[in-house]
Amino acid sequence: MPAILLDTHILIWWRLDSRRLSRDQIRILPDSENRGQPVAISAITLWEMAMLAARGRIGIGESLGGWLEEIESHPLVVVLPLTARIAAESVRLGPDFHNDPADQLIVATARLHGLHLMTGDERIRVWGKVPII
Repeated sequence: MPAILLDTHILIWWRLDSRRLSRDQIRILPDSENRGQPVAISAITLWEMAMLAARGRIGIGESLGGWLEEIESHPLVVVLPLTARIAAESVRLGPDFHNDPADQLIVATARLHGLHLMTGDERIRVWGKVPII
């Protein structure tokens, strides 16, 4: 089982523009790859990436379906499904968590699976109720 859950932007930056990653993220991700240690993503991340690509906010250089399937089937990426427990947890994060539903599901997924969340989102980092990388 993975120890790290990547948020959507980290996965995009890792695959498309690693210059946007922090020093720690640049060190940790290749190290995980070299050790054959998978990382996790929430299923909502696939949807977020599809939306970003469809709106032209990220360029993927190939068919959307093929790109998403490549990520989904990557041997070092585990896609964690949306479950009833995650849905319930996502609405119990408290009033001090921001209103982005995808972020709520990603954070709930990390919390319920006991994973460290790799994120660049300052709002989540400041919130402080999930282990962050």
